Amino acid sequence: MKKQIGVLTATRAEFGLLKPLIKRLIDEEFCDTKVLVTGAHLSPAFGYTYKEIEEAGIPIDVRIECVTEGDSPRDISNNMAMAMKGFGEYFEKNRLDLLIVLGDRYETLAVCIAAMNAEIPMAHIHGGEATEGLIDEAVRHSITKMSQLHFVTTDVYRKRVIQMGEHPNRVFNVGALGAENTKNTDFISCEDLGKDLGIDLSGEYAVVTFHPVTLEENSGVEQVDRLMEAMDAFPQMKYIITKANADAGGRRINMRIDDYAASHDNVVAVTSLGVRRYLSAVKGSVVVIGNSSSGIMEAPCLHVPTVNIGDRQKGRLMPDSVLCCEPDTQEIIKTIKKAVSHDFREAVRNMTNPFGDGNTSARISDIIRKSFETQGKIPVMKAFYDIEVDA
Repeated sequence: MKKQIGVLTATRAEFGLLKPLIKRLIDEEFCDTKVLVTGAHLSPAFGYTYKEIEEAGIPIDVRIECVTEGDSPRDISNNMAMAMKGFGEYFEKNRLDLLIVLGDRYETLAVCIAAMNAEIPMAHIHGGEATEGLIDEAVRHSITKMSQLHFVTTDVYRKRVIQMGEHPNRVFNVGALGAENTKNTDFISCEDLGKDLGIDLSGEYAVVTFHPVTLEENSGVEQVDRLMEAMDAFPQMKYIITKANADAGGRRINMRIDDYAASHDNVVAVTSLGVRRYLSAVKGSVVVIGNSSSGIMEAPCLHVPTVNIGDRQKGRLMPDSVLCCEPDTQEIIKTIKKAVSHDFREAVRNMTNPFGDGNTSARISDIIRKSFETQGKIPVMKAFYDIEVDA
């Protein structure tokens, strides 16, 4: 009998990363793959991006809404409650042999709690990472402790997951799905991308993404204002801004972005580009600016410099192509100047990508298949793995 494997996706970015894995699992004979859709995918404010899953020819097994109109802490808690209730009902009727989840979204934590209560084993992708400026830090590590299989992107993160008490035999360095996407994307030319977005990209341009800093009250809005002041210091530069996600404070940042784009002819703002357009935009850019993890994982794979602002990604492994700075206007300006300099861009072109060789989805699928072959099922129960430390 085929194993029933669920793959959860809550955002357009998540689906972009998971897409090659989902397609590979669909083609595998050992399992029946079910795609579970929730979060921003089903929100009109974020573009009803579940349609992109359907357009990719991937069937959706269930859609469970959990995003309300607000983004206050109370709204986020309500969203989590909706996700937990909806997926609790789904798991009662659909007994999965494994649930695959990625990252650190609050919706994902709620779904994992429902799966844990239903005694469904979980495989977690992108565990062991640190983002000290975000509530995601606690969410990610909580998901790690609920999960039975762990697919991490570097040996540094593998050691961290083991340090959290997970047995080494269950923790696998498979590289990053983002690296696989950069290897296999059919890139769009700058000319065609510019026509699609309504902006001339024949000169130098930057890709900008700025998300809320959830552990710093109102700092996301204040920091994006400092960023825009810095962007004004480079009037010859074109900017593609992708809007903030559905975190607390995200809508306020997006209002700022819309106002800025409306008053600047060299700026275009989009809700989300999707994987192909986003990676194409990054590939042709001179610099990625903001506080998104894509500037730390995908941009280095494309040998594009990144200016990482503030503490949102603090604690992550930073490739040599990433320059970090405080959310201060003059600091951002200085760092952008260094990032776009000829010497730094040449150094980035020759750097080594630290996030794997682009075969991540094949490794994950193979490990899952072998786990079922050797054990019959993936046990939910696990023991805490103690590492030896000096007293």
